[in-house]
Amino acid sequence: MRELQATMTLAEFHSWQRYYAETPFDDHYRYHRPAVLVAQAMAGGKAQDKLDFLVPPQTWGAAEHVGYSSADLNTLAALGLKPPARD
Repeated sequence: MRELQATMTLAEFHSWQRYYAETPFDDHYRYHRPAVLVAQAMAGGKAQDKLDFLVPPQTWGAAEHVGYSSADLNTLAALGLKPPARD
């Protein structure tokens, strides 16, 4: 934390918060969704079934955190953000 405070201005930190809120860069968006889109284009079927195969739904945590891994929650917390509701 001290390294972050020493190397990043508050304005840059807020910029990263806004960027992450608008364009999440977690595994779901970087890997799983694109893989599901390719599979959908090739085979059809239900996209949610393919996503559930790649990343089984989480069943732990508070109801508002279902669907987020601990890495997701830690990243959001580090950026000072609350997890948005997932469908």
